[in-house]
Amino acid sequence: MSLIDRNPLNARAVARTYELDRRHVFHSWSAQASLDPMVITHTEGSYVWDGNGNRLLDFSSQLVNTNIGHQHPYVVEAIAHQARTMATIAPQHANDQRSEAAHLIAERSPGDLNRVFFTNGGADANEHAVRMARLTTGRSKVLTRYRSYHGGTQTAINLTGDPRRWPNDDATSGVVHFFGPYLYRSHFNATTETEECERALAHLEQVIELEGPQTIAAVLLEAIPGTAGIMPPPRGYLAGVRELCDRYGIVLIIDEVMTGFGRAGSWFVCDDEGVVPDLLTFAKGVNSGYVPLGGVVISDRIADHFAHRPYPGGLTYSGHPLACAAAVASITVMERDGIIDNARRIGTQVMGPELMRLAEKHPSVGQVRGRGVFWAIELVTDQKTRHPVAPTGGSSPVMSEAIATAKALGLLPFTNSNRIHLVPPCTVTELEARDGLAIIDQVLARVDALI
Repeated sequence: MSLIDRNPLNARAVARTYELDRRHVFHSWSAQASLDPMVITHTEGSYVWDGNGNRLLDFSSQLVNTNIGHQHPYVVEAIAHQARTMATIAPQHANDQRSEAAHLIAERSPGDLNRVFFTNGGADANEHAVRMARLTTGRSKVLTRYRSYHGGTQTAINLTGDPRRWPNDDATSGVVHFFGPYLYRSHFNATTETEECERALAHLEQVIELEGPQTIAAVLLEAIPGTAGIMPPPRGYLAGVRELCDRYGIVLIIDEVMTGFGRAGSWFVCDDEGVVPDLLTFAKGVNSGYVPLGGVVISDRIADHFAHRPYPGGLTYSGHPLACAAAVASITVMERDGIIDNARRIGTQVMGPELMRLAEKHPSVGQVRGRGVFWAIELVTDQKTRHPVAPTGGSSPVMSEAIATAKALGLLPFTNSNRIHLVPPCTVTELEARDGLAIIDQVLARVDALI
């Protein structure tokens, strides 16, 4: 197939797409007047094509959600088949795809997480998880960490611990933030992962005691903070939070919206860590974003609370058959084709070792961290002072140049603040991963020259 064949839009259609976007589309998280969106005309596997016919290796997985890559034929056909059979149905009725999706998700969830409440995405999954915790405990406060992201709806954005919260935070949401483990920029003067873990848990316990355990409904944590920096917690941290929640009668909610379904080399990170939360939220990777879907996987304890009293919440599109058909197909493909094993192997054998080599080579690299196909490069102006090349929640000419260089060389990265996130699909091949990392090597050389 030629490059032209891969671009279904001619130059006039591309120009019209761009014109109508700028005239009518209101984009998220952006000042509208300065936007210059890239027109994407086609996607396939680990690649996207722009309006000029350029092929880019997608190391962003869009918004870290195309875990099985773009246009997987098995999943596309499952959606098409479902559309021909039953395109939609109200959520009060049982349908085969929702039932099967719930079964497959519960089967892969840890412990007694046996029931699934379906939502349209991750933000409303976290909203409903918090609502369930508050109703079950009769308490109102929720503790979440700084450097976190839980969604853009009203409760979810207040749960978030990054600067996007600030314009939306009126201090009436009942959310209290605390510091999580982050050894590279430790808040606890720790020098080892063990110290960081112990001191972060001691800090959390102190926050619980000072806020009043009897007022706290839940602790909500990303299994691995994603957008805020891909910071895998020290071994034992999640288990320590679980123990604190048990001690004080607090619901533990683990947000696996970004990490779930293969991204970190396992079905769920918390299961890898031997931790069973009371509520687990998911979205993104469950069906690679082919149709919007999220949800809450619910423990028996929480489900029993609503056995004989109505749960006061719902959505018109809860368990939408097209979305659930995509989830069933995606989970089937992940299992059948060893996609999660591939993500783990690429992480341990290719991305991890190569990124460590790049960290030693380039003075602009402060730290690399991650697992599976979920990695971040933290860029600094000086390795000793660890001064970031861009402020938290902002950008800089250096980061703009890094992004432009990557795109010019054929790579689409995910960036935030002073970090380049390397998050290709879980289906990425070793050759594709090495091609992407070779481009990153050139990007880092350009950053080195600018700092």
